[in-house]
Amino acid sequence: MNKQIMIANLVNYQDGAVVSSEVIKKETGSVTLFAFDENQGLSEHRAPFDALVYILDGEAEIIIAGISHCLRSGEMIIMPADKPHALNAVKRFKMMLVMIKS
Repeated sequence: MNKQIMIANLVNYQDGAVVSSEVIKKETGSVTLFAFDENQGLSEHRAPFDALVYILDGEAEIIIAGISHCLRSGEMIIMPADKPHALNAVKRFKMMLVMIKS
């Protein structure tokens, strides 16, 4: 039986860390939740697929191909395939990452 849940409650902040929790992983894509403590981030990297980032809580800087984007709770951005991107917590934030492989 399905039940309604608050998605932001599925991942918790941890002091000085980045925490992740995989919600769905299929051959065609995945949904992963992240909680970034303030001043934490992910260094620049690339992914072979488009990825959608939706900010659930807080404030993040997302840098895509050298261009900085400031996102707050309720906002989203698409990180295009094969473009370098990095994430930084301006304030602690939670996000949902949706990656579609096909």
